[in-house]
Amino acid sequence: MTDTKPTGKDWKHTLTLPETDFPMRGNLPEREPGFLARWQEQGIYRQWQNRQDAESYVLHDGPPYANGEIHIGHALNKVLKDIVVKYQAMRGKRVPFVPGWDCHGLPIETQVSKQLGKAVRDLGDAEFRAECRTYATKYVELQGDAFKRLGIFG
Repeated sequence: MTDTKPTGKDWKHTLTLPETDFPMRGNLPEREPGFLARWQEQGIYRQWQNRQDAESYVLHDGPPYANGEIHIGHALNKVLKDIVVKYQAMRGKRVPFVPGWDCHGLPIETQVSKQLGKAVRDLGDAEFRAECRTYATKYVELQGDAFKRLGIFG
């Protein structure tokens, strides 16, 4: 008995695949900067907020703490809220969705204390608050950039 199994080369001709202009690979690391620049240029993040005559839809968003990189929980939360906002905007509503961050309180103080270690004991209240502000500002910028990379409008 002989083996009649087609070789890898033969399998390609047994499939009927659609023809498309999409590239075979996403190459996101190379293509993403172009997407982000085009979205910024087009003002895509604010395009639906300027409908002054339309009915308003406001989504009150509980802000994330600015105390680290985003994680899957942030992504899920923001993407789901963004879907609601985009849906309402596509229905013709004015959607003034302006996100914020929780930049005070124990989560940020805890991270700054961990970062500074025992040196935190030598800081006065104003110095400690300044360290917390610097830390929070860093993560507001990092998280904001990450949310834009996810395509989130808010």
